[in-house]
Parts: sequence; structure tokens; C-alpha cells
Amino acid sequence: MSNPFEWIVEPLDANQPAKKFFNLNKLGDARYGRLPFSIRVLLEAAVRNCDEFLVKKEDVENILNWNVMQNKNVEVPFNPARVILQDLTGVPAVVDFAAMRDAVKKLGGDPEKINPICPADLVIDHSIQVDFNRRSDSLQKNQELEFERNTERFEFLKWGSQAFHNMKIIPPGSGIVHQVNLEYLARVVFDQNGYYYPDSLVGTDSHTTMIDGLGVLGWGVGGIEAEAVMLGQPISMVLPKVIGYKLMGNPHPLVTSTDIVLTVTKHLRQVGVVGKFVEFFGPGVAQLSIADRATIANMCPEYGATAAFFPVDDVSIGYLIQTGRDEEKIKHIKNYLVAVGMFRDFSNSSQDPDFTQVVELDLHTVVPCCSGPKRPQDKVAVSEMKKDFESCLGAKQGFKGFNIAPERHNDRVKFVHNGSDFELTHGSVVIAAITSCTNTSNPSVMLGAGLLAKKAVDAGLTVKPYIKTSLSPGSGVVTYYLRESGVMPYLAQLGFDVVGYGCMTCIGNSGPLPEPVAEAITQKDLVAVGVLSGNRNFEGRIHPNTRANYLASPPLVIAYAIAGTIRIDFEKEPLGVNAKGKEIFLRDLWPTRDEIQAVERQYVIPGMFKEVYQKIETVNESWNALDAPSDKLYTWNPKSTYIKSPPFFENLTLELQPPKSIVDAYVLLNLGDSVTTDHISPAGNIARNSPAARYLTGRSLTPREFNSYGSRRGNDAVMVRGTFANIRLSNKFLNKQAPQTIHFPSGETLDVFDAAERYKQAGQPLIVLTGKEYGSGSSRDWAAKGPFLLGIKAILAESYERIHRSNLVGMGVIPLQYLPGEDAESLGLTGRERYTIVIPEELAPRMNVQIKLDTGKTFQALMRYDTDVELTYFRNGGILNYMIRKMAS
Repeated sequence: MSNPFEWIVEPLDANQPAKKFFNLNKLGDARYGRLPFSIRVLLEAAVRNCDEFLVKKEDVENILNWNVMQNKNVEVPFNPARVILQDLTGVPAVVDFAAMRDAVKKLGGDPEKINPICPADLVIDHSIQVDFNRRSDSLQKNQELEFERNTERFEFLKWGSQAFHNMKIIPPGSGIVHQVNLEYLARVVFDQNGYYYPDSLVGTDSHTTMIDGLGVLGWGVGGIEAEAVMLGQPISMVLPKVIGYKLMGNPHPLVTSTDIVLTVTKHLRQVGVVGKFVEFFGPGVAQLSIADRATIANMCPEYGATAAFFPVDDVSIGYLIQTGRDEEKIKHIKNYLVAVGMFRDFSNSSQDPDFTQVVELDLHTVVPCCSGPKRPQDKVAVSEMKKDFESCLGAKQGFKGFNIAPERHNDRVKFVHNGSDFELTHGSVVIAAITSCTNTSNPSVMLGAGLLAKKAVDAGLTVKPYIKTSLSPGSGVVTYYLRESGVMPYLAQLGFDVVGYGCMTCIGNSGPLPEPVAEAITQKDLVAVGVLSGNRNFEGRIHPNTRANYLASPPLVIAYAIAGTIRIDFEKEPLGVNAKGKEIFLRDLWPTRDEIQAVERQYVIPGMFKEVYQKIETVNESWNALDAPSDKLYTWNPKSTYIKSPPFFENLTLELQPPKSIVDAYVLLNLGDSVTTDHISPAGNIARNSPAARYLTGRSLTPREFNSYGSRRGNDAVMVRGTFANIRLSNKFLNKQAPQTIHFPSGETLDVFDAAERYKQAGQPLIVLTGKEYGSGSSRDWAAKGPFLLGIKAILAESYERIHRSNLVGMGVIPLQYLPGEDAESLGLTGRERYTIVIPEELAPRMNVQIKLDTGKTFQALMRYDTDVELTYFRNGGILNYMIRKMAS
């Protein structure tokens, strides 16, 4: 049927009557002017897409009545304007699309109905590793290896870009997805099919929220949910509460945007914003550049919110001009946002909307800081770093502890590297990486690092040659302005040569450490350190040999690299001593804000952005030379170890099967709090003694050819063997960290995959017991697909990370949650029991279900299907099964 809100459509410009928009002000409803700006975006999408089927007038009223309905747990639909993917999550999405085409054809439907309806952009940025560093040809060498390892994946993605409509692929070597999104892909306002409407998106990467800094509402979702959006389905979401985050004052001249975001992250973790939007307002916002806002929005997953929104203002418009966007489009963007009531003046408090709660931060109170050693929310002031690390050394094993006996705190190991003698101890820095979209998108911190490097070199300071230093910019624009401003040679002299354009160290693609360094660390089990300008530092993520990892601004990464240790008090101790014996302190080298801004004004100019991005899709000759098949159905190669048709749809029928109870399930794993998706489905190197390694060796691959788990996400046989394969997995059934568990029928300790296979062969279902924040970290669909293929039917947790719960829902794995005040300990659960989970015929959102143990004990748990739509997915065995049945019928 026609849209019941057609009556509010009008031209934006009387001289262009064919270009229209839904003028929400014509609703004549005073509630609209009080809505948070982020909720206005949800409202506009509901009004524009209202068809009384997927989106109803009742949904529009619920969003308009946000002030009341935010507390009612009401479900609303949201149609994002587009989807963004990176290659680690994009390859499995395209694999699923190809397999869905096969399934639809098998069920008698038209396979070409499986096609993105919603525009999708895929940026290849997660495949490159730091294999080469500290040499002028590092970039070329790493890119050559990237293609050597990933040709098969890249050919498959190129096939996808040709076989599916509405899908753009940005080739490798272009930059990091979120920075490319910010500098190039973001429309801010769409002009499509005769209508203007706000740009908005979901992405298969949790840091999709970075784009919120530009006033484009977006957040990360599971790959499975993103595939449904690409096929035209709205996201079903609970109408969120919105925390107003008021920024006041001016930051101290020595404070960077990294310091601000680490402060915000800790603060909002304490406030508690999981499942909520955060919207920034107040006069302090106007003091922040778009790059600063994007840095703060980028780390939204680390403080737990769904989105971290900065509405569009004049600073946003200035950024569009600076990045070389089309002048005519910029004019329409501002005119539209003003007309629809979505343009913000942060100095005008009369524009401040209603919020669920308001919290405040005075920017002047922010001090230089890092976060670590194992979590991004564990902020440590730089002045306290030495003391904090030394207290972590002896503290019991945990987020702030390594359980090192006091007499071992000063252990030292001598080693030889390239013919010279060196020494490592606890706290020695062995990785120093300027990496990640969080910071490399920000000219102020990148130029700050360059200026600090220049001053350090001029002062005669160096970085020890065994430290793995690297610079991986988020786009070619960064290299351009670092080179033009003259700081690149100084960065290179300290070992920070450009090693590639991609996420690299931030996602664990840090490559190998020098053999003598790795051996020295292992010899006395040293707590070696990685320092990176990233957004994640979970244990085991950055590198297996760096047990402590700290997030820091790019200038601080260089400072700690020069110092060579985290055990330094920069106020009292010199950074180093030059050849003349003079002590050089960090304060002698730190560039002022005025110095940085002067260089930025001169060298970060629109022409750079235009030059880099006008050739972004064609500049990579290796990509251009790839030969991809042209068939609409993919021809699977049975010999491939990268791309394999997944088994998800093998037994799918058009008829629904009624859901069944889970009877006499064994517990595969008994886990604690903050189990991350890195623990569940690691992205990094494939250990030589792992089930995945045995599988690849059996296909005649050598360890050098294994590549990473992330690169093999198109092959379910590798990924299911990599599920729970993180060497830092803490399973309560064992008294050590290991990717293993106990197979209870035999009593044997086995690799997790091998134990699951034994259970599966015996027809025995599995569950997992876990604690708080299960599935925190990156939005990995394989962290749900892997457990599904292991035979895990349900997870019983104290709480879930938002995206991971939706991924479990999408795969048909039941997310169960202990009732308030209860957990495994209070219920006396050991995990050695067998569990029967009673699934009734009549289902309702967020209902309690009964769990019976073979000991005779019974208790109830909350079944975390939060909406009717999620229950529909459950009945279908997952969201992809639902979409196939819909398309086939």
C-alpha cells in the first residue's frame, strides 16, 4: 500500500520540484522538537518507509512518543540507508549470499532474488600483516605477501562485486574501512530516487560507530543481521534510551583526542550505557574537530553503547569542504538538515533536546593517559603508568594482574639481536604500533607524532632495533600530509616506516616478533608489552607474546618506543640520553597544540583528498589484474582452503519444524566474565598444534601458508576448528589457560573442537556456561556460527554484549540469561551436570524457561529473544533460513 505520510512530502528547493523530502515539521507535533537528534533519524526512516507491513503507523507513533516509550521496552523497525563491510566479515557475508542463491534454487525459487537491495560498500582492510617493518620497502613487501596469501579470497570478492548488484568493493591498499567511510563513502544526506534523506548505516564491524562523529547515525551489527538488511529487511530494535553527554570547557594544550576518548570510555563504563545511544551536546563539542569527534565515536563499543552521536553542525560542513566533497552536494546537505530540523548549533542551549539522563565532562579535567593492560576501559594516567604496571605484576591473575611472584619482578633475560647484546625484563616494550582507524584518521595526533619524532631525532634519540615498530595509516591521505609536512623521514628514522594500509596490529595482524625476542620472553615467561594507538587490547589479541598491551596516542607510542619500557615516570625520568650524555625528557619534545594546528592548516587540504580518492577503486594494479568468474551462481572449488560452501542450509525445507527442548545437554565449557569474541573466534595466527592447523596440514599446506583465522572465515571447516582456540581461554574445568576442555563421558582433556566432535558423534547436545559481558569485543559472526557448528544449542550467561547476542539469535543458538541476583555460583552449578532446557510451544519475548539438571535441581532462566521478530528467526532456525524461505516462496 502507499505511504500514509505522503502528505508531508515537499520539494526542498522550489526550483527543483523533482527533489523532495519528508518534512517532519509538517507533522505539527511539538514532541518532534524535543526528540534527541539521533532519534529523529530513526523517526525519519520510519516515516519514509512506512508501508503498514514492515513499518507501521504505530511504529512511527512509538518513536515520536520516545519520551514515554523509551521506558516500555517497545520494539521499533529501522531501515538504514546503507551497509558497510570489511573483508574479514565481508567474505563470510558474500559466502552466505552465494550459498543462499544455491539454497533458493534448490527450493525452486529464483536465485537472483538473493541480491543486495540496500547499498553495500565493502573495504578490504583486514588482510595485511606486519611481516616486514623498519625498511623502506616494507609497504611493498607486505602488500605482495597480502596478495600471495589472499588471492583466492580477493578473486571471490571480485566475483561478488560483479555477480551482485548494489555492492561496491574498495580494493586492498586503500585504507581502513572506517576512515575511508569518514573521508569518502559517507553521504551525510542521501539524494536518491528523487528524495533527500539522512545517511545512516549498519556495519559488520563494531567500530562502525566512528561515522557518528560526522553526524551519520551508524553502529555495528552481526554479519548475519547485516545480510538481512542488505536483503531489504529492517532491523528490529528496542527503542533506545539516550544518554546526553554534555561536554564543557577546553582541553589542556598537552591533551590529545586519544586522552579524551580513553577518559570518556572509563566514565561511560561507570555510568552504564549498554544498549543505549549516547548523544553529545554542550559548548565543549564545538571545540572538537570532526577527527576528534570521530575518535570519541569510534570507541563507542568499548564504553558499551549502541551509538555515540554528534549531530551535524557547521564544523561538520567544514569537514566536508576540507575533504573535497562536491560543493553543490554540501549546499543541499545543509539546506536539507536545516529544513528537517536536524542541524545543530552546540552553543545554542535552546536546541538541547530531552535526554533519558545527562552526564557531564569538563574537558579541562582530562589528563594524558593510556588504557590497559588488558582492557580498553582500564584507564591509567601517564603519570601513574609505572606504578600501575608494577602493581599489576604481582596482583592475582585478572584484568589488572599477572600473578608474578615478587622475587621475579626484576627478572632479566639477555639475548643477541643482529649481532648486538640486549636485555629484556618485565615491562619491556617489544611492539610499538601507530595503527587503527581510532587515531590514524586524526591529523592532530598523527602530525603530533611526526613532530615529536622530528624533535627526538634532532635530540639524538633512537629506538632499540629489536622493538617491532610500525606505522599503518588509515588512508593514503595520511601518508600524503605526513610526507608533505616533512615529518615522514623522522618517523622512518625511529623505525616507523609505513608498513601497509589496514588495521594490522590493532586486530592482531602484528606479524612475528624477531625469534631471539620471542625466545627471551618465553624463557622466563616475561610480561612483555605492546603499545598501540588502537581501540582493543584484550589478552591474546595483539600478539601471543605480549601479555600486557596499552592503548595510547600516537605521540605516546613513539615515546614508549624510545624509552623501551613501560616502567618509566616521564616526569622524573629521562626518555633517553643522547650521544653527548645529555638527558632528554618527554616534556622537551612534546609539540604544543599551536604547533600542530599550524602544520595541519598548511598541509591537510582538500586537494589531497580529491587526488587520493578519485582513483581509489582503480589504483591497485594487482587487484585490477585478478581474474574473477562471471557466473551468477558461484562455482565452488572443492580443493579450496579459503572459500567453501557452508553447511548451514543443507537440510533446509520450506516447511517449518516446531522448536524442540534441549535434552540432557553436556556443558562444553565453563567460562567466567568478559569472554570476548577474540576468545570465542580468534582472528590472529593459527597455532601449529591446533585442530585448524591439523586440518590445513592434511591438505598439504605448510605453516607458512596457514595465514590467519580472520583470512579463512570463508571456510567453515577451518573456522569451526578455530572456535574457542584462543590460547588465553580460561575454562573453569581446567587449572590453566588453554583452548581445551574435559570430555566428561571419557574424562579426557581434549582440544575444544575434538571434544565437541566426540559429543556430536554420540548425538549429545551441548551448552556453555559463562559470566557477565559474554561476547564483548569485535562483532564477529563466526563467534556465533562456530559454536552453532560445534553443536552448542544454548549459552547460559549473566549478561551479553549487544551485537553478539543478536548474532546468536541470527544463528539459532539460544541466548539464556540467569535471573537477577542469580549466577552459577549462587545456584551451585559446577558444569559437570547434564541440562534439559524446556522450550514450550507458546513463546513470548523475554520469557522465562525451566532448566532441569540430572541432579534433580531445577531453576529458571530468561530466554533473550527480545522481540517478536527474533522469535520468528528462532522458529526458522535463524535469520538466514528465514530469508531463504521468504525468497523461495
